[in-house]
Amino acid sequence: MTKKAWEDYLTEEDRATLARGKWGQQIKPGTRPAIVAIDVQNYMVGPKEGGDEAYPYSCGQIGWDAVKASGEIIAAARRAGAPVIFTRFALDPSGNDGGLFAQKVGKGEGEYAFVEGTFGSEFVAEVAPQPGDIAFTKKKMSAFFGTPLQAYLTDLGVDTIIVLGGSTSNCVRATVVDAAQSNYKVLVPREAVFDRLPLSHAVSLFDMDRSCANVMSKDEVIGYLGQLPDARDR
Repeated sequence: MTKKAWEDYLTEEDRATLARGKWGQQIKPGTRPAIVAIDVQNYMVGPKEGGDEAYPYSCGQIGWDAVKASGEIIAAARRAGAPVIFTRFALDPSGNDGGLFAQKVGKGEGEYAFVEGTFGSEFVAEVAPQPGDIAFTKKKMSAFFGTPLQAYLTDLGVDTIIVLGGSTSNCVRATVVDAAQSNYKVLVPREAVFDRLPLSHAVSLFDMDRSCANVMSKDEVIGYLGQLPDARDR
């Protein structure tokens, strides 16, 4: 069994606390899942051949590894007839719609940041919306905040959300928490989410698995999608 990303950070006292409170129990996924792919954009991964210096927000090779895993999961979702929803984070060139995020992180500058109309703001070509998918732009971390996502999920009759993309500690985590608070069953395939900092990635996966999602392997998620009833019968 692959060691969980957070294992090395836990003390014996931590493990006892988790056992005493029965944290991290696994939920049973439903039968009507949707993919929610968070901000798989050029500014998030940088150039495929490396050289991330021009991309100030790039996750580099870690991001590209997650793109590959995401592509496999999205393909399995399409085979199963599950909806695929993409979010994109992009701010106006003025940065006036950035709010507190722009104050903490910056407004984004240049062709390789998250500014609307730039290469950086576009979806990564290897994992991009196809005809029939849903895509929208968001301005905050959570894919639910100020967007039509909830309305789409309600209309589609979704009961389970598979969250992909990045970054694990920011937009993925915020979306997962909001989904759980709306009582969706949430699955997070660990190979298909990514972050700039390994510590942030590991701790965020731990917190999500502890209280609001199943953190699973890519193969487990693909296996779940493969055993779903035919979409026409749901």
